[in-house]
Amino acid sequence: MMKKVLTIMVILAFALCAAGCGASEQVEEPTSDQASAETETELESESAIQKESMEMKLFIGDEEVMVDWENNDAVAALKEEVRKQPLVIDMSMYDDFEQVGELGISLPTSDKQIETEAGDIMLYAGDNIVVFYGSNTWAYTPLGKITDKSPEEMAELLGQGDVTITIKMV
Repeated sequence: MMKKVLTIMVILAFALCAAGCGASEQVEEPTSDQASAETETELESESAIQKESMEMKLFIGDEEVMVDWENNDAVAALKEEVRKQPLVIDMSMYDDFEQVGELGISLPTSDKQIETEAGDIMLYAGDNIVVFYGSNTWAYTPLGKITDKSPEEMAELLGQGDVTITIKMV
């Protein structure tokens, strides 16, 4: 009787092992299309992260100036345009205190009466950028402030004749 019980137990153990082995999961290798799609998605994510980490920079002539950009709809729209391609703007001196140039695009405005000072960057009439090296009072939408130049340095940079500015993502 003991041999029968032992034999039945061995057969049951063997059956359980065989059943367990048959139920193992099979790992599917990704097809080349799946792997390619995953790689493309990873690259798009990395590209989006890089674009987000890029900063909008302003150059007067060839000289980069540090700007503290405003957090408003006009600057957000400007950044979207500059992400597509840099803006190169021919500026003209006006009244010995500012340089004005057409953006070639219209940006959202939130004009308010402002007394400007050297280094202020303003949006005028929705499609003109104004960079100040002196003072004026008018209704503008603030875009930013040049932070690394004194009023004297701004006058030297902008008060000697027409200039070209470039706004781009770096």
